[in-house]
Amino acid sequence: MSEFSICIMRLSAIGDVTHVVPVVNAIRQQFPQAEITWVIGKLESRLLSGLPGVKFIVFDKKGGLSEVLQLKRALKQRKFDVLLHMQVAARSNLLSLLVKAPIRIGWDKPRWRDRHQWFINQSVESVAEQHQVDAFLEFAKALDIPSRPPKWNLPISAENIDWARRTLGDGPPILMISPCSSHPQRNWPASRYAEVADYAVSKLGMRVVLTGGPSALELQTGQEIEFAMQNQAQNLIGEDTISQSVALLKQATVLLSPDSGPAHIASAIGTPVIGLYAATPSKRSGPYNSLGLCVDKYREAALKFRHKEASALRWGQRIEFPGVMNLIEAEDVFEKLDELMATKTVAN
Repeated sequence: MSEFSICIMRLSAIGDVTHVVPVVNAIRQQFPQAEITWVIGKLESRLLSGLPGVKFIVFDKKGGLSEVLQLKRALKQRKFDVLLHMQVAARSNLLSLLVKAPIRIGWDKPRWRDRHQWFINQSVESVAEQHQVDAFLEFAKALDIPSRPPKWNLPISAENIDWARRTLGDGPPILMISPCSSHPQRNWPASRYAEVADYAVSKLGMRVVLTGGPSALELQTGQEIEFAMQNQAQNLIGEDTISQSVALLKQATVLLSPDSGPAHIASAIGTPVIGLYAATPSKRSGPYNSLGLCVDKYREAALKFRHKEASALRWGQRIEFPGVMNLIEAEDVFEKLDELMATKTVAN
């Protein structure tokens, strides 16, 4: 099985496609001659552009029927040995019919949605209370690849690194804040971000950089944080591309973020992340390499909003209620920042 072809179906989202990269690297390590094709979303392809050993077929979810026809043409003459169907959404399920492969490996039964089981003929192993990164790695195990620690090696161009260094300049350690998730109920109040930012500047001698995309919510949140701060921050929200954002995150001393794509990207490239978790459990969806730095109030959220112990809920069940993130206090983050910066001081 040293020479075979694999098609990966995972269109989105940013955090999830980041989780797929260790699977790709595990396949490449085990089967160096394997031909890997990945059907991926437009924005997500920009994040992973330059990932070695992968041919991307980009599908623009906003493109409608014309995009479906274009994907059909791209796959028409292709036959694969294996499809790794990593997305249970209806769109991806239907698009997977365009992939010709005798072996079609999909998610385990507890994750099935939108008739996912109709589009696969094998399932990955179901493991209880598993982190998402480890869950994705079950696809590698399904190919008889031995378990290994996940490796990312996300591509960052020299051009983008130079841009990030010029943009940030020299100075004190950087607390980078990416304040918004794509799920609004996972977002922390701007006033509390401002409290942490002022603490980092006044007490720890850090500088603060705000990052994020160009959406109205992100731009507004950045302005609200700046307005509430006593000190100054460098606000870069909406000023970079997705690939430039990876280079920015690489320059940070630490990232502060809710359950979001940037949190997972930062973790993947080795930047410490203080993750803010109440609507979701960090044990399942926290930044993989920084789980010990997360502030996790999921248990308290379960008791307050679901009136149950977290252990009584379905694994990973979301608690996306208004005010759930208010369970996290600024002082909780102060402690994590102090803990991290103390290790940096000792290391230096």
